[in-house]
Amino acid sequence: MGMYERAAERLKKGGMVVIYDGDEREGEADLIIHAQNARPETIETLRKDAGGLICLALDKAVAERLGLPFYTDILAASKHPIARMECKKTAYGDAPAFAIPVNHKGVYTGITDNDRSLTITKLAELARDVDSAPNAKSHFMEEFYSPGHVFLLIGRGIEKRHGHTELSLELAGMAGLPGAMVLCEMLGKGNALPKEKAKAYAKRNGLIFIEGKDIIGRRRE
Repeated sequence: MGMYERAAERLKKGGMVVIYDGDEREGEADLIIHAQNARPETIETLRKDAGGLICLALDKAVAERLGLPFYTDILAASKHPIARMECKKTAYGDAPAFAIPVNHKGVYTGITDNDRSLTITKLAELARDVDSAPNAKSHFMEEFYSPGHVFLLIGRGIEKRHGHTELSLELAGMAGLPGAMVLCEMLGKGNALPKEKAKAYAKRNGLIFIEGKDIIGRRRE
């Protein structure tokens, strides 16, 4: 079993994986886990051990069924002067994957480990059932509100973009899991945690470390 298959299997069993996107891109490692397994203690690990922004990446087909647009599309369609702030391309050349930040209506402040776990797992349920739920869009808009404390991302497809959003969703597909993945950047002192330190963290904690090029290469085989 190769690294790609091992990573997918670990996700399927509810575990975390470390994905390093690549030296030529962000040069960042993210801790990732499938959204259905984002328990409160998982959120605590992400904020303490990784320290970046905790996001929920959704497959583009799931986002479309929920009526969820990219945030840049919302800005582009706005007549407010703030529309001029739309980011069309990041420093590393990609269009942003961000959608809107949300909370589930069952939270209190939305930021606690318990609250973010609730928001994420409720969205994971929607992603799981989206193809069989004719009212998925209305359920999404009735059960969640924005702004919130869980930033949503939408995959643009790995053939178009090689970010952590697309790489993690590719692994979810390999594992036969719904397209809903939790990501959090691993930070060091002032910058992204260096690749070798991210690999050492993975080794210490029994996690699989995989690079974006290995996921992309496996897909093209």
